[in-house]
Formats: sequence, C-alpha cells, structure tokens
Amino acid sequence: MSLRTKVFYLVIVMVVALSSATGGTLLGGYVMYRALRAGTLTSTQAAPTPVLAQPAPAPPQAVNVPAVDFQSDVTRAVETVGPAVVTVVGTVSGQATFWGMTSDSQTSGSGFILSGDGHILTNYHVIEGAKELSVILADGTSLPAELLGADQFADLAVLKASGTMPAVAGLGNSDELKPGETAIAIGSPLGSFRNTITMGVVSATGRSMDTGNGYQMENMIQTDAAINQGNSGGPLVNLAGQVIGINTMIVRGNGYSSAVAEGLGFAIPINTARVVAEQIIEKGYFARPDMGIRWVDIIPSIAARYDLPVQWGGYVRSLTSGGPAQQAGLAQGDIITRIGDYDIAENTSFLNALFHYAPGQKVTVEFLRDTKKMSVTVNLREMQ
Repeated sequence: MSLRTKVFYLVIVMVVALSSATGGTLLGGYVMYRALRAGTLTSTQAAPTPVLAQPAPAPPQAVNVPAVDFQSDVTRAVETVGPAVVTVVGTVSGQATFWGMTSDSQTSGSGFILSGDGHILTNYHVIEGAKELSVILADGTSLPAELLGADQFADLAVLKASGTMPAVAGLGNSDELKPGETAIAIGSPLGSFRNTITMGVVSATGRSMDTGNGYQMENMIQTDAAINQGNSGGPLVNLAGQVIGINTMIVRGNGYSSAVAEGLGFAIPINTARVVAEQIIEKGYFARPDMGIRWVDIIPSIAARYDLPVQWGGYVRSLTSGGPAQQAGLAQGDIITRIGDYDIAENTSFLNALFHYAPGQKVTVEFLRDTKKMSVTVNLREMQ
C-alpha cells in the first residue's frame, strides 16, 4: 500500500471518530434535555439533608400556689389581739437633789390582758419604782391597777386592773417558732401612739442578752418588727392572732463600735412568761433558788488582776449563817465553777447556772479551794 493510500485511510478514520464523538455528545445532551423536561431526572446537585421532625414542646405545667390573702391574715390577727392590748402608766415619786425634791414623773409602757379577772402582763422595768399604776384600754378607757407580783430576773410583772376587760389575749407556743415567720408587734411607742402596729419576721430564736446585772436573759426571740420606747411589755403576735412573745428591748449598738444597728428587737418567749405569770398569780411572786451566799462574778479581767486560777466562776465573799451553802460545807474564798450540769463560763453566769434549778432541789456544786477541786451537795432554798 502506498503512502498516499495510508494517509487517505487515516483521514477517513479520524473523520468518522470525530463525527461519532460529536453525535454522541449531541444525542446525550438531547436525551438529558428530554428527561429533565419529562421530570424523570433530578438535578445533579446534592440533595439537602432531611430535617428530622422535632416533637412539639410540652405545654408548661401550671403551678398551684395556695391562695393566701396575706393582708387579711394580718388584719385578722390585729383585730383578734388588739382589744386586749393596754398602755401601762406609772407615777414615780420625785427624787431628793441638792436643790430639793424633784416633781413626780410619769412612765409608760405596754401590756396585754391575760384573763377576764383583770390580770395584765407587762415588763418589770415598765413598772419599776412606780407608786401608782393605771392601764388605758384600746378604746381610751383608763382603769386603776395594782402590782400583783414581779420577777426582775425575767423582766416580767403581773398587774391586777379593776373593771370590765374588753378581751383576753390568746397565747401561742413559742417553742414552735421558726426564723422567717411573720411577727406583729403591738404597743404604745413613746406612750402617745397607743396600739401602734409594726410588722416584721422572727429573725432568730434562742438568743442570749446580757442585762449588765450579772446575768443574761436567755432563749430570747429576735425580731425586726419595729420596737421603740413604750413598746416594752406589749405582745409579739403571729398570724394566728396568738401572743408568742413579750417585747422587751432593742439594741442599737454593742458599745464597742460607732456602728448603729437597726431592726434588732428582742422579746421574752411566751412559754417562759406563762410559767412566771401563772406562779405570780398563784403565789404573788415567782420563786427563785438561793444558796445563801454573797458572791462576785469572776471574769478574765478580774482573774488576771488577782491572779486567780480560773477565768470564770463565782467567788464566795460571805455566807448566810445556817444557809444551804454553809450547811453543805462551802466557805468564804471558795470559787464555784459548776452548779449541777452547768459550768460557769462566758455565756453562763453564776445566776444563769443557778436559775436552771428550783427551790427544794439538791444540786452538786463544784468549786476550788486553794486550787484544790472539791464538790458538795447543796439543798437549794427560795430566794428571799
């Protein structure tokens, strides 16, 4: 085969190949076009990822809140106790001075009616030193009153008023109190604003307050309900309209700092007051125990000054002749460190330890005599 012939065949093969490729391309494009028009072929773009259907959110559950009409509860409590709250007024005799006798003065505080017989409970410091007493009822009626008995250590006094009592206060249970409970104070602040209502909460229970007289008032109720001068002796009330405490003091500061505190009021628990009041009504006084000694409270500063062997205790200055302590074998100069189950310590004075017991009880008294530890059994008597 000649070279010309070979070239001719090569050209024909190339023409046929090119024609076949072009025709295939056109035919393929036409087929795709018809398929797309007919909807039998989808786009070559990646199909989107299917989204899973999310469950419909559950409807919010209704919260059942008890329907409490707080304002009505407070109003009902005040309406229940308010008529039994009184203003206590006392007349104190004038004092002798370099310039002569001063005029008689008037003191006032609050109280509440314990019984239809006219027994009224108030603070001892409200009536202390008063020669004449009267009570002013919620409606403004003034009635004469007399002191039936008092206990200065509990700061409580019971009066007996003459006349018809408009209401009697119901007593609650102070042992069941919990911080955060609503507390309502009723009294006569400054002696002029009779039956004023203030409200707060029970801030704490079980507080101890130093009286500055050698003992502490124990198990006190702390409240932020406003208590002012003249509120003393008035009731601290719960939402049930029951007296849970007797308002007795406020604290503005601690004496060691210039900071002034607000909302620090204290009340005597009603369970304590009930025991004292019932005995005063029955006997005319509240019986406190006595050992028949005169003592000096030992504190760290005194212990350091006199080089004493203990930081806390009761130093026996003298003994009553034939008294319980002398009969038991205690002597002048002994240092009492424990009475019964109670150590004399920073938060438990001699009197506080002694007052955990009653007249007639026998208690073990531990003491030091020339640094030697000793103990005796003392038969307590009534304090004279």
